[in-house]
Amino acid sequence: MDLFNQSEREIKEAARPLADRMRPKSLDAFVGQTHLLGKESLLCRAIEEDRLFSVIFWGPPGSGKTTLARIMAGETKSHFETFSAVLSGVKEIRGVIDEAKAQLRYHQNKTVLFVDEIHRFNKAQQDAFLPHVENGLITLIGATTENPSFEVISPLLSRARVMVLQPFSDEELSIILRQAINDKENGLGTLSLKVEPDALAHIIWSADGDARVALSNLEAAASLVQEKGVTKRKITRSVAEAALQKKALRYDKAGEEHYDLISAFHKSMRGSDPDAALYWLGRMLVAGEDPLYIARRMVRFASEDVGNADPKALSVAVSAMQAFQFVGLPEGDLALAQAAVYLATAPKSNALYAGYGKVKESIGKTGTLPAPLHIRNAPTRLMKDLGYGKDYKYAHNFTDAHVSQEYLPEKLRGQVYYEPTDRGYEKIIKERLARWRKLRTKNHGG
Repeated sequence: MDLFNQSEREIKEAARPLADRMRPKSLDAFVGQTHLLGKESLLCRAIEEDRLFSVIFWGPPGSGKTTLARIMAGETKSHFETFSAVLSGVKEIRGVIDEAKAQLRYHQNKTVLFVDEIHRFNKAQQDAFLPHVENGLITLIGATTENPSFEVISPLLSRARVMVLQPFSDEELSIILRQAINDKENGLGTLSLKVEPDALAHIIWSADGDARVALSNLEAAASLVQEKGVTKRKITRSVAEAALQKKALRYDKAGEEHYDLISAFHKSMRGSDPDAALYWLGRMLVAGEDPLYIARRMVRFASEDVGNADPKALSVAVSAMQAFQFVGLPEGDLALAQAAVYLATAPKSNALYAGYGKVKESIGKTGTLPAPLHIRNAPTRLMKDLGYGKDYKYAHNFTDAHVSQEYLPEKLRGQVYYEPTDRGYEKIIKERLARWRKLRTKNHGG
């Protein structure tokens, strides 16, 4: 029976994914996140002194959130409980709390409760945890890929520290992968693999800072050569591409190709060529560019190159970004494509961009000019006595809700920053402004 149980355990252990087997069990073995794990850091001192505090780890997938939670519990000898925000409800929370009370009563063990995807908690679930976090019965460690300030209730957020994890750098992923290649106990060391530098670079590039993805891709590549003889177990670039089912296009996300392609994309939209815009968008997405980076550039483009010639352009760009965040890849790429075509075919104007540039130039030259007295706020009697708000004309009391009065500082009176074009909706704005400026000149005696 013992031999059977041992064999069963070995089979289960071998079936565990490489990413899980290589999960570090101590801070010394953890690679990366040095901004959180320096020797004198708050987190390291809390672990060393067994004075854990509730924390929410916010970071992208595969950045070590779960691993850090397990290390915190293991190195402080705390009782560790995990909770699924997706599969469990308030009833299960009560069970966790009862177990925490029992651990404290019978074993003097503190309970560390790890909640993965804490952003999926509803308000009732978060409220149920709150008093037990507050009285110290449980130390809560949450993990989320979403901004916790939007997803976690304020009372719970105020009782936990938010720590931001970063994607692993290429150098850090290289260390993690080489450890897995050489580790004979938990990694792939018994296979005596040879991994060409170009293949390793491709695996790292395709992981995009995600250690779990990098290890999974390495394991997939190893599976293609492990049946070969020891001398032939070599992972080449072509083997890596076959394992990932993705041929790498020439693209350096931090170098020349990155800037060349985003420039080509931007200039194709500015030049009103939807076909070229779609092509460069596709090139970047297929090559692994961050889709949200592209979305942010389109939001910028909507204001810089379209502006008020088509005020809807900004809404379209922002909606595409939100749609992508909601849907993700691969389906979300169509929302980006839709926005790219809309922006490329929209009327163009850089009047807003140029006008705001003039404003910044003026501020640089004239400094902090005071606002005219008649448009200042006057919430106190003293301010009113000093003339704040005096003789202000409320626009809605006049025909067409327009009244001629000065709004710029005295030194800048008559200055024009925004000069709309005759294209798109800006033509209407231009006519309206011309009419108002004519009235202002007339009312001011020429």
